[in-house]
Amino acid sequence: MSKMSDMAQTIEELRTAAAVITDAANWLAQQFNDAGDAEPATQPKPEEKPALTLEQVRAVLADKSRAGHTAAIRDLLQKYGASKLSQVDPKNYEALLRDAEVLDHAT
Repeated sequence: MSKMSDMAQTIEELRTAAAVITDAANWLAQQFNDAGDAEPATQPKPEEKPALTLEQVRAVLADKSRAGHTAAIRDLLQKYGASKLSQVDPKNYEALLRDAEVLDHAT
């Protein structure tokens, strides 16, 4: 894996861990509020997963390309209506990465 890909993966793992810790803290706070008060505690809104950035997607696709999946990546980009990554709509980044993940298993 490249350093950028490792860094992107580490950042994503840290964000996931932070979300899990926040959920646990909210659950504990709710348990203590419910035990001491007759009123139910207000439910915090679940935090949205941060949007993927162009750089994060580029790092993953570059890794896949170096692993010999360049043609498959071009096909994926075309699937999302683009000839290059910068033309892909950011709302499709997550789906694009899901599609790219299976490339290693498809060989």
